[in-house]
Amino acid sequence: MSLSIKRGSKGAGLQHIKTEKQSAICLQKMNVDPSEDEAVEKASDNRTATHKDSDFKPAVTKKRKQPTECFLGQPEEKQETPVKAKKGKKKKISDILEKSAPKPGVPADLQNLLSQHFGENRSVIEIEELKLSDSCFLPANDLTHSFSSYLKEICPKWAKLRKNHKEKKSVVMLVICSSALRSLELIKSMTAFKGDCRVLKLFAKHIKIKEQLNMLEKAVFHIGVGTPGRVKALVEQDGLCLDSTKYMILDWNWRDQKLRRMMDIPEIKKETIDLLEMSIIKLCREGSVKLGLF
Repeated sequence: MSLSIKRGSKGAGLQHIKTEKQSAICLQKMNVDPSEDEAVEKASDNRTATHKDSDFKPAVTKKRKQPTECFLGQPEEKQETPVKAKKGKKKKISDILEKSAPKPGVPADLQNLLSQHFGENRSVIEIEELKLSDSCFLPANDLTHSFSSYLKEICPKWAKLRKNHKEKKSVVMLVICSSALRSLELIKSMTAFKGDCRVLKLFAKHIKIKEQLNMLEKAVFHIGVGTPGRVKALVEQDGLCLDSTKYMILDWNWRDQKLRRMMDIPEIKKETIDLLEMSIIKLCREGSVKLGLF
């Protein structure tokens, strides 16, 4: 009996050595840390010591899962919405004029305005024909006058001119301003100057052009006050003749609620220049009409 036990134990020992070699090879393939292999060998020795009988079973090594590669996901880039560049606000005429000190208009201002307006579309000879000498202008307003005092200064012989004027469809003095309301203000403010002469309203608001044509044809008027658009229309329809006109006053320095002068308003500016080109500039060059900037 003792011999059979010894032989059985030897066979079991050989089988145990083989299993250990196989487990070592497997561990090398699995890239397992050798310190872990030593722990496995110790555990297997303990098991052989306790199990020395014929029913000995070899130690079974636990299969270790191969380490899986871990990939760190990059954070998704957020699509940045393009920021629209803020457009700079356009400067208004009122903003510019509010910061600038008021300056009285001078003849050079009107000359520069005409040259800028006609510079691109006219030849040098045509531009020369539109130029006005200083002798064509009345004294400019220095911003200290009322309208009546200014008219008295530029026209000291008004009483005589008024008495001698007897022609219909014409006026001795023509006043051009930017609006109907401004026209009414000027008519009221010239009371001390006009005396008993007749004043005609030459604007479109609440007054039809046919009514104005009939009035000019039937009666004699000394002063006409209105907008350049209506005056131009009356001249084009032969309702108003400028041959008897001696003075043309532009309401140059006055500013409206938006601080705009009449030449700062594109429509008024164009109509005024058209009226000047139509006949006024020619009459000024001939010496029959004088221009004033109030």
